[in-house]
Amino acid sequence: MSATTTIVTGGTEPRDVLPVRRGFDWGQPFVYLVALVIAAIAIGPVIYVFMGGLRTTADINANPAGLPDPWTLENWIAVLSAPRFWGNVFASTVLAVSTTVGVVVAGIMAAFVLARYEFRGRQGLYTLFAAGLMFPLTVAALPLTLLLRTLGLHGTYLGVIIPGIAFALPTTIIILVPFLRAIPAELEEAAMIDGASRIGFFWRIMLPLAKPGLITVGILAFVASWNGYLLPLLVISTGSLPQELWPLPLGVTQFSSQYSQNTGAILAYTSLAMIPALAFFLVAEKRIVGGLTGAVKG
Repeated sequence: MSATTTIVTGGTEPRDVLPVRRGFDWGQPFVYLVALVIAAIAIGPVIYVFMGGLRTTADINANPAGLPDPWTLENWIAVLSAPRFWGNVFASTVLAVSTTVGVVVAGIMAAFVLARYEFRGRQGLYTLFAAGLMFPLTVAALPLTLLLRTLGLHGTYLGVIIPGIAFALPTTIIILVPFLRAIPAELEEAAMIDGASRIGFFWRIMLPLAKPGLITVGILAFVASWNGYLLPLLVISTGSLPQELWPLPLGVTQFSSQYSQNTGAILAYTSLAMIPALAFFLVAEKRIVGGLTGAVKG
């Protein structure tokens, strides 16, 4: 395809113009280089953990940065055949699913009120939720532990789920409120004319239209809960639950302490613990981007 272009002016014949010469854009290789470096920093440790799980401990000690020699599945088989691993998976599943359901249900109801209702103090309430993004869990560790002990929830799954929902709500509302505000008010007016109530509009129209945003916040809540370490450490590890029913992040730590000499088995345990969250995130990646795009546009 020629780089020569033609210009058509009113009443005259088209004439050729000189081709446009474009200089080499040095910015493009630099952008790709930075992207590759960031990707290597992010993906490199994950690949190393997975590869380490396929190596023997002697091989890792002899050549920590090498490839598996020989390749072995013994570590993975040993971890998968351990009942404690599946108990940890069960605990993480219960915590992640319960937290995700609570975050989505509570988040959509609060976001609907903040986005579609006019009342005094609405902006202040929204600002309060936004301020929650800057409130780290470490600051609340001591008062949260005392509160859970007073309520009798310390050392229980419920003591992790309820605070997990509370700490995930600010992000959920910040994403959902602009998303719901972007839905035209004419749809609500038309629904009201047709006899729909506020609840009917919310259930029949608002929820289907907000599905991309709900999927986004649900995935973020699930991954954060699955990988959560500090909150279960504060609540569960100091309780009476047996180690077989601890979530996976705590299970990995405990396994590493008990089998500190078996590096290959530790890396296999860690890689298996990462697989569900990685798979869940990669499968739903496009939905996350779509939900965040809708929130930004809103």
